[in-house]
Amino acid sequence: MATIMTPRDSGRFIAENSKGVKIISDGVRKIAEFMAQKIKEGSYNMQSWKEHELNPKTMDKAALDWIFVSDTLNFSFWSEDENDKYVVNYGGKKHTGYWSLCAAINRALDEGIPFTDPHFYATITRDKLEHVLRSDSKQTIPLLDERLQVLQEAGKVLLQKFDGSFVNVIRLCEKSAQTLVQMIVENFPSYRDMTEFCGKTVAIYKRAQILVADIWACFEGKGYGEFTDIDTITMFADYRIPQALLYFGVIEYSDELMEFLRKDPMMKTGDRYEVEIRGCSIWATELVSEETRRILDADVDGRNLISNSIIIDFYLWDYRRAHADEMGNIPFHKIRCIYY
Repeated sequence: MATIMTPRDSGRFIAENSKGVKIISDGVRKIAEFMAQKIKEGSYNMQSWKEHELNPKTMDKAALDWIFVSDTLNFSFWSEDENDKYVVNYGGKKHTGYWSLCAAINRALDEGIPFTDPHFYATITRDKLEHVLRSDSKQTIPLLDERLQVLQEAGKVLLQKFDGSFVNVIRLCEKSAQTLVQMIVENFPSYRDMTEFCGKTVAIYKRAQILVADIWACFEGKGYGEFTDIDTITMFADYRIPQALLYFGVIEYSDELMEFLRKDPMMKTGDRYEVEIRGCSIWATELVSEETRRILDADVDGRNLISNSIIIDFYLWDYRRAHADEMGNIPFHKIRCIYY
């Protein structure tokens, strides 16, 4: 693992060798100014994570167990047909995308199913998982068999190596976000989100990093969520943040790439365009984060405010969902995989 570049270094390397995706400096400055204002006015910060109705509100082991399961299953929610989505009704609302998973987990817990206990999900059956993740629409959740495999695998690893609790993984990382990412990737195979690009092994680690970020946000940087190097975590490269970066003019696709995406192809992990889109999204967000920090540090009222790539990613992801209609004409790269 030691010879693999970090997501940050991978993003920079991919951006430096990208042919289909370009980072636009003016766009970086524009969104950085926008983000600095949002952070200064307090409309978006670390606490925003808990404001979502489906996320845990406590800072205890139960919340940690919930986050680990949700991020272990946090992949591939997009629908082939926008009018036929996987939907879970919970709390009087219809939830789609990633939130449908969260709603399904909460529904199971309400029903008395110990879905976040590794002793339970290490041996969960396909029928039981299908019941937990059942849809309230005609569309079922994608990749059910893959979800079964990664969930059982994660549970067995926790039981065999960590005395049945992710708390013990946290304790071993000694408050280092980077150490925790490496522990996750080394011990839980489904989190090994890496590929070859221009002769080097590059790491994206979308789910491993978002797992660390969700813990940090849930615990507000304290207790299980205290990491001395949290700002080294990058954004979480998926198929939605690039849409937002395109929308804000932070990145730009070549005519060839745009034409390719408009043909609506199904991509595979490691395809050059797929790696370029994800890698450039990482590096672009790093540049936005650095510029946002510079803007905040130049303002006496902004110097002590928390700003990093995690906050920027969380905001852009929420913004994309809230403005999905406006971004409807911006294509996203389609892929079915367990990494995002």
